[in-house]
Amino acid sequence: MQLPAPFSERMQSQLGEDFSAFEAALASETPVSIRLNAAKTSGEPNLERVPWSGRGYYLPERPQFSLDPYWHAGAYYVQEASSQFLEQALKQHLPNDSILALDLCGAPGGKSTHIASVLPQGSFLVSNEVIRSRSQILAENMQKWGFANSLITNNDPRDFNRLPGFFDLIVVDAPCSGEGLFRRDAAACEEWSLANVQLCSERQRRILADIWPSLKPGGILVYSTCTYNRAENEENVAWLSAQEDLQSLKIELQEDWGVVESEEDSLYGYRFYPHKVTGEGFFLSIVRKGGENFSRPPKVKRPKLAAVSKAIEPELQNWLKGKKWTFLQETERIYAVDSDWENSIQQLLLALKPVSLGIPLAEQKGKNLLPQAALALSPCLNPKVFPSVDLDRGTALQFLHKDDIELPSGTPEGWVLMKYQGLGLGWLKVMRNRSNNYWPTNWRLRQDIPTELGGEVLKW
Repeated sequence: MQLPAPFSERMQSQLGEDFSAFEAALASETPVSIRLNAAKTSGEPNLERVPWSGRGYYLPERPQFSLDPYWHAGAYYVQEASSQFLEQALKQHLPNDSILALDLCGAPGGKSTHIASVLPQGSFLVSNEVIRSRSQILAENMQKWGFANSLITNNDPRDFNRLPGFFDLIVVDAPCSGEGLFRRDAAACEEWSLANVQLCSERQRRILADIWPSLKPGGILVYSTCTYNRAENEENVAWLSAQEDLQSLKIELQEDWGVVESEEDSLYGYRFYPHKVTGEGFFLSIVRKGGENFSRPPKVKRPKLAAVSKAIEPELQNWLKGKKWTFLQETERIYAVDSDWENSIQQLLLALKPVSLGIPLAEQKGKNLLPQAALALSPCLNPKVFPSVDLDRGTALQFLHKDDIELPSGTPEGWVLMKYQGLGLGWLKVMRNRSNNYWPTNWRLRQDIPTELGGEVLKW
């Protein structure tokens, strides 16, 4: 890798005698790490742990994840190890009570699925992405993860000014110059320039200024980048501190983690270097907004989405287990949401552009209810309602490829849940002489399935 000369000069100044170790690390292989979904997996795999992540693990090499039905089922997410440090910021500083959270720059879903996994029980998460096509990928990954208390939106940061003092937590994983990705992304290295660093820094400040009013007094903001320079990191935190009333929060570290803490004017930052950690470049800082205010928004008088008819509500309620659900309908689409958050959800729907909500449960076609893929993938699905077939790996991949598959004799007609190793994948509508595959076309496995699959991608 040929590092840009101005970048090398700055890093030599920043790291001193550590620069040669840093440069050597960039020439080494990129570590591969995943994070398990505790709602869909159990036990301890025989893998090296990511030390700052409760469910993060390193893999010895990068497998072909697309040939693993576990991956499609949301059993794990392929997430860079350093960015999993977000877990420490949240676990050490969030309250125990349920909160309303926003992941502002959510696509493709690594941080959103992670936030969903570590929020206090009963919390609600808004995952936003400004680019429309990427917001669809975010919605897919969140549905596969199976977190019900969520709303996916497609908004510019300034749109959140319509929701002043609304969120208890905001995570801003800001678009950046990508210096921390040089090892795994040659384009990031080729496109780097001092001018782009300055441009990114200015854009990050605009994002922070746009989103700050939406944070409640007493609420927490986490700011992170995948870059090393001070302009996009410490200087932006200092700029925000000069503009607003806030307190920088310290994160307790373990010495063997290799995380580098900075402190300037009582402002804390946490930086990851690839020669000190098994991971990529990353920076994180966490602050608390001045004041205290934990009130909920007033009741919405004219809801954006109406409740479903009473005639179909019992059947929908039977499809799900656990908490009491509210069912909201938009034309033919029906969503299941936590009743405790209905008022806040309606406020959000009035202010923002939704992409997906709660559990996209069903489509109503006349008197018929068609269960959706998100329901098959949800841990909230009532296992007693639908018959199921557990597929072997090859047949599961055929299902994900939307090929015809052979079902066991005696498979009943109607909606049948396809599973892999006990995890829900999707639906087949079984009829007398054929079956229809309802795995979403835009999620379809597009590569050819090898005749010889070899060993399992991951072993549990």
